Amino acid sequence: MIGLIGYGRFGKLTLKALTPDFEVVVYTRNRDKDDDIKKSGAKPCSLETACAGKIVILCVPISAMQATLKQICPLLKPDALVVDVCSVKVLPVQWMKALLPEQVSILATHPMFGPDSAAESLKNHKIVLCPERVEDQRYAKIKKWLEDKGLVTIESTPEKHDRQIAVSLALTHFIGRSLSEFGAGPLAIDTEGYKRLLHILEVVTNDTWQLFEDMNRYNPFAKEKRQDFLDAMKRVNTCLEDMACSQKD
Repeated sequence: MIGLIGYGRFGKLTLKALTPDFEVVVYTRNRDKDDDIKKSGAKPCSLETACAGKIVILCVPISAMQATLKQICPLLKPDALVVDVCSVKVLPVQWMKALLPEQVSILATHPMFGPDSAAESLKNHKIVLCPERVEDQRYAKIKKWLEDKGLVTIESTPEKHDRQIAVSLALTHFIGRSLSEFGAGPLAIDTEGYKRLLHILEVVTNDTWQLFEDMNRYNPFAKEKRQDFLDAMKRVNTCLEDMACSQKD
């Protein structure tokens, strides 16, 4: 039995992937979602029941991770495997190692897709795996299941993950949110490049503002990369201004 804690947009996608192969129980504080959980082939349950699973998957916001770990700590079985799906890895791994019992296994993951991009299929989407405290045989079995689903698995350390994701995710969302603030929208006279910018805007604004805040607040490298990008923009703008001044002269 797999226990799923949290049933937001990504929790729903996770459940869709799991129910064909596993018995899944779901804990969420929002009881209005019970019917939807049942329709997905799982059972709504208490936190205690979710934590009784051999595998417990945490689909909660990064900002709720520490509180959730403290809640589940006394409820987990000694042979349980706790899996997270946070978009940052350094801090969640630190929290799991500090707050969970030593005998509980830990597998940190970051699915590099979401409810929109993987709405039709998981095939060829990437998932990052950070096997922090898990037996080789158990890890190999999970990795094989993911790959059988068509996912591309990437093994990484938490630090290596966060350094790269500070650019590929946090910076992309920063650009998308900035385009939204700028007021970018469809134009009759456009280019393919501009259409790609609007696609970035559309994708990132489908995610919550909380996710945007969390991926920046809890990634130790996000601020540095964001500042590097802003400095680069300033240098390019300075070049244009200098060119305009030289032409006037």
